[in-house]
Amino acid sequence: MNKNLIHSEGDTYGKVFIVTIWGTSHGPEMGVSIEGCPKGLKLSQKDIQKEVDRRKPKDPRISTTRAEKDEVFIKSGIKNNKTNGNPITLTVKNENTRPQDYKNILNAFRPGHADIAYFIKYGDLKETGGGRSSGRETVSRVMAGAIAKKILKENNKTEIFGHVIQIGNVKTKDFDKNFIEKNPLQTADKSAFPKMIKLVETTRKNGDSIGAIIEIIIKNPPKGLGEPVFDKLDAELAKALMSIGAVKGIEFGSGFNSAKLKGSQNNDQMETKNGKINFLSNNAGGILGGISTGENIIIRLAIKPVPSIAKLQKTVTKDLKTTQISVLGRHDCCLAPRIIPVAEAMCAIVLTDMLLRQQ
Repeated sequence: MNKNLIHSEGDTYGKVFIVTIWGTSHGPEMGVSIEGCPKGLKLSQKDIQKEVDRRKPKDPRISTTRAEKDEVFIKSGIKNNKTNGNPITLTVKNENTRPQDYKNILNAFRPGHADIAYFIKYGDLKETGGGRSSGRETVSRVMAGAIAKKILKENNKTEIFGHVIQIGNVKTKDFDKNFIEKNPLQTADKSAFPKMIKLVETTRKNGDSIGAIIEIIIKNPPKGLGEPVFDKLDAELAKALMSIGAVKGIEFGSGFNSAKLKGSQNNDQMETKNGKINFLSNNAGGILGGISTGENIIIRLAIKPVPSIAKLQKTVTKDLKTTQISVLGRHDCCLAPRIIPVAEAMCAIVLTDMLLRQQ
């Protein structure tokens, strides 16, 4: 194993729509290169910036106070607001880093973080902010996802959106799509929002963090996407979404609840309506045999609590001494709202790659 090399094919996703990301949490910039984007696609800096801005922290009660401008710079592949067929290169600068926040814990493994795993694999990297394991890398995914969303919208009028359906033990019951972008928790339930925000605020005041569940809905997805056996659409989506650091669980359609059902309850029965096949339910979540049916694709993700917390935690130093640390600095209390645009981006990237492979 070459411990001097921190690069692998893991930085790249896709076979036709190929996305490669780079950058570290406290490095000079974050970036992404996209190969395989069709020539002539109408695409402006504003299209990409809109998605990147959705990822920014919105409320100090919930999110980090690290305030990055995240202005998108187009380095290649787009001219006069159209793609020109060349690889697209996009970057944002890291301008609001505070490595001094990590000075006192640089020699200790932070519980819940990738520190110890990276140490085992690569040796002592001495990086602050998590380096490549930081959630900061997701800004590159969102930039690529903005382009993928535009391709899907142009080709199939596909819409991808997410919302928070649970924080801690507080679950949503109602759904109002228009409310999602009007509240910092990105939930679609007006009645659940006050309980959710109170739980997050109380958790933060106690120096802790809290987990959540988000739901991603893909409306009007292209039909027939996905390949038999290893390249099933749900398998590719699961891989892409599980590559987001905070995601610890995934389900499609009825998901884990299907374990409680009988086949007669879980099967999506069909009928003909106006000369077309009509599904009477969508327990499959829009994917059968690994191939999209055209029904809404429904995905739910379990988001772990943020590991950086102010509470004292027991850990070990790099020279194998037991100690206790408190992770101070600027950290999210609940990651779910900021994970939503990242999850949407990964879904868009997978669908676009599958669509272009099929074409």
